Amino acid sequence: MRFLTEIEIQELVNQNPSWDLVNKGLEKEFKFDSFLEAINKMKALSVEVDKLNHHPEWKNVYRTVWVRITTHDAGGLTEKDIFLLNLLNDYFD
Repeated sequence: MRFLTEIEIQELVNQNPSWDLVNKGLEKEFKFDSFLEAINKMKALSVEVDKLNHHPEWKNVYRTVWVRITTHDAGGLTEKDIFLLNLLNDYFD
């Protein structure tokens, strides 16, 4: 797995302005109409995420899902995170 360069990270942030770069990872809160919608989105996405074998940090509080993407075993953002970011954007936005 290859680390993203600073230029690649900046391009990724520019292309995804709703995500925040925080401590070598990308973070975002997604708001839904209800708790049930938030949980159902997480449940549906979990199948696809597991196929990638690259899992986000995420938590749910009522109708909000907070997500953090980073490659823990590499200590920063890698190419794996681009695939996960795109998947999250497709499912949650």
